[in-house]
Amino acid sequence: MSSEEGLSSTITDWLFLNSWWLLLPFVMLLVVAAFIVAFVLLLYMISPLISPKPLKLNGAHVVVTGGSSGIGKCIAIECYRQGAFITLVARDEAKLLQAKKELEKFAINDKQVVLCISVDISSEYSQVESVIKQAQEKLGPVDMLVNCAGMAVSGRFEEMEVDRFKKLMEVNYLGSVYPTRAVITTMKERRMGRIMFVSSQAGQIGLFGYTAYSPSKFALRGLAESLQMELPYTGPLETKLISETSGVCQPDQVAKIIVRDAVQGNFNSSVGPDGYMLSALTCGMSPVTSITEGLQQIVTMGLFRTIALFYLGSFDSIVRRCMIQREQSKAANKRE
Repeated sequence: MSSEEGLSSTITDWLFLNSWWLLLPFVMLLVVAAFIVAFVLLLYMISPLISPKPLKLNGAHVVVTGGSSGIGKCIAIECYRQGAFITLVARDEAKLLQAKKELEKFAINDKQVVLCISVDISSEYSQVESVIKQAQEKLGPVDMLVNCAGMAVSGRFEEMEVDRFKKLMEVNYLGSVYPTRAVITTMKERRMGRIMFVSSQAGQIGLFGYTAYSPSKFALRGLAESLQMELPYTGPLETKLISETSGVCQPDQVAKIIVRDAVQGNFNSSVGPDGYMLSALTCGMSPVTSITEGLQQIVTMGLFRTIALFYLGSFDSIVRRCMIQREQSKAANKRE
């Protein structure tokens, strides 16, 4: 072989290797694009399996615990406006009767009924089971249960009375377990129904002053995820300042979103940008009910985590500032 042929061969090999390295990014891009397309197609194929049929509220029997006031009452009103039969469950009989009068103003037909039941849903399961049975005898099987009864107490962990922890778990957690347990058998037999657990952002992230409240709401998340697998067809200054970093939503606005998501069968329901971000960040192994929801969580996770780090830094800064203010106040008092 002549020297010219050897040089030509070397140059050809060099050009081939360099052209391959130049094409490598494009090849990688094509592989990633193919993977994304395949993933989207897979989600599209399984979408009918994970997306439940919408629930028609007209003529449906909806039970709302904690329905005499606040978000619970607003949810009841929103369902009543769409033709549902309502059972309100709460402790205060006077508030229940007042709520019933308010609901009846929004009737869309003369067949609708509002039933009021006064009971402490956190006391005894047998009592809750009995009143749910009464409601089903009068208005038919429960099509949708909204667990909205709850209470919040804030305070430092070491200053909180031990009984408070027990009480919050009884009201916020067992107060949702008991009604759910009472309706679950009928829903399984009918292979239809909706069960809603109204939690809060403190049930997605632990916050200063909510050492008793947050765990009781976190428990609802675990309960909801476990049930979803079993039923595939169905205070202190720091606390105040941290809470103020999140927008306050009106009960009627929250109710509209909750009812809309319940009707569509969505597993997660969030209100406002903060709520949406927390839902995405804490989705974990939670099921999805649409292709869009899954893709949004994948795409936004990194961005939301970055934003969340700034939030956490802000919360820590608030706690530190409050500690310094207390120390300065104590020092000033001692000097006086």
